[in-house]
Formats: sequence, C-alpha cells, structure tokens
Amino acid sequence: MNPESRDPGVRGGRRSGVGLAENRWVQRPAASWFLVFLINFSASWALAGDAVAVGYSAGGVWTSVTYYASSKPKGGKDYKTESEARDEALRDLKKRGGDQTARAEILSSSDVTGYVAVARGTDKSGKDANVVGRGKSQHEADESAMAELKKAGATKHEKIVYHYFSYGADWDATR
Repeated sequence: MNPESRDPGVRGGRRSGVGLAENRWVQRPAASWFLVFLINFSASWALAGDAVAVGYSAGGVWTSVTYYASSKPKGGKDYKTESEARDEALRDLKKRGGDQTARAEILSSSDVTGYVAVARGTDKSGKDANVVGRGKSQHEADESAMAELKKAGATKHEKIVYHYFSYGADWDATR
C-alpha cells in the first residue's frame, strides 16, 4: 500500500494527524515537484566566484594571503557565489593568521570563469605589494598580474605566489 492511499486518521499511517495543508501537497504531487524544480533551478543561476584575501598585522604589514575559488561548475559541491567565496577566503585567512591578523580585506573577487594569478613585489621604498591578475589563460593571468605590479611600482622581487582556475557564472557546460 503506498502512503497516499493510507487513511490519514489511521495510527501508523504516514499522514496520521496531518492537517489540510499537507494533505493538499500529497494530493498534488506534480505541484510539489514543480516547486522543488523551481527552487533548484533558481539556485543554479547563482553567481559563482573566487576571492583573494590579505591579512595585516597591527603595524600594517601583510601577514598572509589566501584565496577561495569555485573548483566545480554550477551544481557542484564546491560551487560558491562571489559573496560566499569572499566569506570563505576571509574565514581561511583568519584561521591561518590567528592572533597576528589585526585586519583582513578582500584584495580581489570575481564571478567570471577564468584563470587567476596572485603576485607579490616590492617597491623602491621596500614596501610589499600583493596584486591579482585575471585572464582567459594562465599565461594571460600571469602577465596581467605582472602588469599590476608594474602599475603599483613594485618591480623588485616580483613573483607569482598563487595560480588557480575558478568557475564563474558565465561557465558554459557545453564547452
């Protein structure tokens, strides 16, 4: 006997003591499935993203840099919105930096699919700069990051510290 055919008033039946509102859902399973579909479908349109966070000591010196990137396309376990990626990056930064992190900020975030390079360099006064470059290829992202270092005047001790790929809202699964 399937649950819908049980008498709602029968003890041990699936709908024992159930009110009219739930009874209506059982009688119209197509409507309930449609609602579930709409919720899941609208959630799949959420933006995905990545974020790079940097932590600073009380003296204003950077102490750590980290990132979060959606490594799976829409619907994947690791898929996050840009806002959620920002939260994850800050959470990781605070966890890694501990008491040394007096201030944390998002250096860059995006909801676009692509390659990312995080670079560091030093300017003439000895101050470090952390920058982010983005591109359609890893090479393009690296070049973009180096150009950002040049704009910041941080052309000594240049190096790429992170490379990653992030799925964004514009990812086309048919690629």
